[in-house]
Amino acid sequence: MLVALLLAASAVVIAVIAAVGWFATRGIYTFLASPPAFGTTIVVPEQSKARLALTTMQMDAADLAATEYLAAQPTAYWLTPEQDPIGTVGTTVASLLTQAREQAAALAVVIYGLPERDCGNHSAGGLAEDEYATWIAEISAALETGPDVRAIVVLEPDSIALATDCGNITERARQLSLAVDDLASPNTWIYIDGGHSNWHSADDMADLIRQTGVIDRVRGVATNVSNYQSSYDEFAYAHKLSALLSGTHAIIDTSRNGVASAGSTWCNPPGQRVGDAGGTLSDDVVDTNLWIKPPGESDGTCNGGPAAGVWWPAGAAELTTDVR
Repeated sequence: MLVALLLAASAVVIAVIAAVGWFATRGIYTFLASPPAFGTTIVVPEQSKARLALTTMQMDAADLAATEYLAAQPTAYWLTPEQDPIGTVGTTVASLLTQAREQAAALAVVIYGLPERDCGNHSAGGLAEDEYATWIAEISAALETGPDVRAIVVLEPDSIALATDCGNITERARQLSLAVDDLASPNTWIYIDGGHSNWHSADDMADLIRQTGVIDRVRGVATNVSNYQSSYDEFAYAHKLSALLSGTHAIIDTSRNGVASAGSTWCNPPGQRVGDAGGTLSDDVVDTNLWIKPPGESDGTCNGGPAAGVWWPAGAAELTTDVR
């Protein structure tokens, strides 16, 4: 009888350990790594378009100085299927992990490859749904090889806020849910699309986020990604979202909000500047600020810019007028 009881107890312990392991891999159990916070430094990616431009583009003195400055700044790296397709994206992530170790920094990546990305606008593209799942799995497998590196994942900017225009919140919910499940791990902090303070109201955005069904499985939301709203407005907006979403956290993109005078103009608005350096802003809701959109990359063919994501030396020079 005693032996039977001991065997039963052992089975329970094994089951509990297995369950804890499963929940940890799903991102539901307590994270092992501390979350991003004030003072967080992210990697300066060797693969940045600013660094590539230094070796491939002819620039005048001002444009060159701006590009050199921005090439040295900690900035999130955008994983897109156009630049890092299936079969090579894992190698890119592995390289970024190595760079993060060498720089004693956190890794920050933006995953940007959903089907029907950007509703056919300037950043149109993305993968078919089955290919997207394969691509995400390759990214996830690569991230799992770096348990010693804290990874910040900004998952599909604009995907939720644009869902009202695209009419595809049901598809987005399915796609984001599968991606979150695959990417979740104890050393990875996932932030989903939170729009920004000059787009949807906090009530409307919170409702869209709830419809995705993933907010309880991620750290929080990323706001102001690739936009120009003030840090003050974004902090207030993040707090409203947090109150509506059971205390969820946020990170804020401050890469181009130094003057915050763009208003509702989102595509290469003139007169803008880089904002506060990453890791310099934080409170009980906002984990930290980061440079998520690399300053100097165009928003699209508008206001004199080249295609979306292409390095724009003149734009880089304007953004860095006050700091270089």
